[in-house]
Amino acid sequence: MPETKFDVGMTCEGCANAVKRILGKIDGVSNIDTNVEAKTVVVTADDSVSPQFMLEKLEKWGNAAGKSVALAQ
Repeated sequence: MPETKFDVGMTCEGCANAVKRILGKIDGVSNIDTNVEAKTVVVTADDSVSPQFMLEKLEKWGNAAGKSVALAQ
């Protein structure tokens, strides 16, 4: 299964849990690893889940919470 990495402006475990909750609701996502210190999220999902779709879900939260969200380069 492919992995997708995001740079997310998480500042605490509350942020990390919110990200896990949002991404965990998407069918096809099998694993979510968050790292608050590095401000990264690595998602393992099947091919039916596009990185853009996950990004849109995270951006909705990021805009509401005032956090940055981007696909990692």
